[in-house]
Amino acid sequence: MRVLLVEDEEKLAALVARGLTERGDVVDVVGTGAETLRSARRGEYDVILLDVMLPDHDGFAVCRRLRAERVWTPVLMLTARTSVADRIAGLDSGADDYLSKPFAFQELLARMRALARRGPVPRPTELEVGDLRLDPAGRRVWRGATEVSLSTREFTLLETLMRRPDQVLTREQLLDLAWGDNHDVASNVVDVYVRYLRAKIDRPFGRDTLHTVRGMGYRLTAETP
Repeated sequence: MRVLLVEDEEKLAALVARGLTERGDVVDVVGTGAETLRSARRGEYDVILLDVMLPDHDGFAVCRRLRAERVWTPVLMLTARTSVADRIAGLDSGADDYLSKPFAFQELLARMRALARRGPVPRPTELEVGDLRLDPAGRRVWRGATEVSLSTREFTLLETLMRRPDQVLTREQLLDLAWGDNHDVASNVVDVYVRYLRAKIDRPFGRDTLHTVRGMGYRLTAETP
């Protein structure tokens, strides 16, 4: 999943981001309401983890603003404010769920999975490009009726490409989208993982759907040209 983590407490943000990244999620971390609005408007996220106490705006106001702008990405509020009134305020502002701090990381993951399955109304449960299918919540991939086993990073890269079929993505774009804003890897790592993907989703099935666009980047298509 691609996650927008909104948390101004640096140690907690780093801890949560590391745990999510280790399981294969792509995490962008911001610490203010203004940054949240700018990032969330792009509509690139499966879930927003939104702290209530932010230095410029509270999370309730941020969530209301997002919903007013018709940004329907699921929002899970994270806060130490645990009164019934606060929970009601969070849900009434447009949040989909509310988790009190401190929280168990496994519970956070379970709630994120539930929200990802629900998703914004226009988003399909599974991604399909030709006979290639990907289930983001279940983290499974099929070519036709055959399930394909992918590593965590291979899965994330394929999901990125399948969300943008027929679109040419540069190496830098793929790094940002599949490795996150804070990646510290060289752009040639994309070439390595594209080779891994071709060896799993194309070659065994006699396909040629993951194309190199010379001088530009890569494109995933439904059919062989």
